Amino acid sequence: MFEYHGWINVLETAEAEDDDIGLVEARLREIAEGIRRRIDEIATPYLLDLRWMNGSLFLHLAGHPNHRDPEIVDFFREVGERAPGSYGLLHVRDDEDHPHGNDVRVLRMVRGRVTEHTEPLLSPCIPVLEDPFEG
Repeated sequence: MFEYHGWINVLETAEAEDDDIGLVEARLREIAEGIRRRIDEIATPYLLDLRWMNGSLFLHLAGHPNHRDPEIVDFFREVGERAPGSYGLLHVRDDEDHPHGNDVRVLRMVRGRVTEHTEPLLSPCIPVLEDPFEG
């Protein structure tokens, strides 16, 4: 089982916006088009949504396939490479990920760079989220 939930605020840069807002928006629209093409290539049946909200670009992703989909984690990292000012979180629960099969892992994106951590609020999955199996 592979469960994931995440979001990214897609930003070209972490710098304060230029004086020319039109140029900043045009560059972000180019980034958005590249991300949209990748979303179409991935063609997942799960949530993979890129949208503008109040002038800002956000990506939301979530799913629950039977097995790990490395393309999802790779795509999360790729967005940070395309838009190095971006930040966001991707929570992943993967029971086939040894030695982290009993943890919820969080991929943290800051300034486009991704690091991986154990999510202390949801780990260990047993007994925090589920009772132990009583066979």
